[in-house]
Amino acid sequence: MSTAHGSAPQGARARARIEVTAAIKDQARRQLAAEGAAKLSLRAVARELGMVSSALYRYFPSRDDLLTALIIDAYNSLGESAEAARDTFADAGPGHRWVAVCEALRGWALAHPHEYALIHGSPVPGYSAPETTIPAAARVGEVFFGILRDAHRGLGLAKPSLPAELRPEAERMAADFAPDLPPETVAAFVAAWAQLYGLVGFEVFGQFQRVVEDRERFFRHAVCRLAHGVGLVYPQTGPAAAGG
Repeated sequence: MSTAHGSAPQGARARARIEVTAAIKDQARRQLAAEGAAKLSLRAVARELGMVSSALYRYFPSRDDLLTALIIDAYNSLGESAEAARDTFADAGPGHRWVAVCEALRGWALAHPHEYALIHGSPVPGYSAPETTIPAAARVGEVFFGILRDAHRGLGLAKPSLPAELRPEAERMAADFAPDLPPETVAAFVAAWAQLYGLVGFEVFGQFQRVVEDRERFFRHAVCRLAHGVGLVYPQTGPAAAGG
């Protein structure tokens, strides 16, 4: 009986801590949207929530701790979107899954521009992301590597060209990130990865204004070309186009 009575207050305290932590992060996201990550202030967050600063520090001892929590949340949310797109098109070919995941990343970024800027925008002055962010940050990459592995084991991958002088670097990247894939594929993927986030970032940050009008079709065409570049030689129609 005493154990049951003792656990009830502990459970209530745990729930309260979860609720307060969520409220702090929600208010911090609003501050990100209004002023950017560089101006994130624990005191300002506490003031908006009606908390004294000393109480907030029990949840997040420093600004960097709060930033790290927001970064991990953003990476996990983006990763969940990528994984959901992959799973939705699990029965489609690897090329179609590639396009579906790319479109999911674009959709997430457009829906969460400030969180996208936090993880893929300008570095926050004075902040260095700790290793605890790596598992969440790696989720999207693992989705893409999974698609490439499926193609490699199944219908096969067309091997991209690789200059001889780049082979040592490609072999190092393959050993670090995907030792079960050809170095040519891994090097091509890293280039495609950078181009994908360039496409998304240009749209999110307004660089396509007066340049690209039909951005959805332009994006789909571009990521189909990226798929071909990594060796996914399939029809250039993504899931949305194929379905309609």
